[in-house]
Amino acid sequence: MLHRRRFLTHATRGLALGGAALLVAQGALAQPSYTVPLAQLQAMVDPKFPRNVPVQGLFNLSVQAPHLRLLPEVNRLGAAMALDVAGPALRRSHQGRLDVEFALRYEASDRTLRAHQIQLGRMEFPSLRPEVTDLLNAYGPLLAEQSLREVTLHQLRPQDTAVFDGLGLQPGPITVTAKGLTVAFVSKAP
Repeated sequence: MLHRRRFLTHATRGLALGGAALLVAQGALAQPSYTVPLAQLQAMVDPKFPRNVPVQGLFNLSVQAPHLRLLPEVNRLGAAMALDVAGPALRRSHQGRLDVEFALRYEASDRTLRAHQIQLGRMEFPSLRPEVTDLLNAYGPLLAEQSLREVTLHQLRPQDTAVFDGLGLQPGPITVTAKGLTVAFVSKAP
């Protein structure tokens, strides 16, 4: 009986140690990454706004700093922006809003995370006649492209990537999570 207990004790310990070794090995094989929280992204974007976009001498659209939100279910970011449109064709200023969604890409030349693949929602201007709002929405994709194209959301510093550089890794896929953006590091192309 004593012999059987000793055997079971050693077998249980062996299984526990083997399981722990497997977990450590899985952790060691996990893809290294760098996480950027939403507050840090917002702080990087805010100084880049407002942006003004003139439209053929008819009006000027002013886009205020977007309020960013994480959309992990579609691996994108969303932004709600206050708008102000004014000009000779409108007689006075009108406030509105616009929602957009966009993907992210890494730009190696300056180590930045940038907005791209922008999907525009409908611009809403409660004080404008519907036909004028429709006209503004016809220009919407062009306006969004001009005001949001390649907006820098974050810039990695050399010290953020130094360890990864030393291991022959570079930024790869960007994943939107509930905590922020996670940039995975992958092997550098030969």
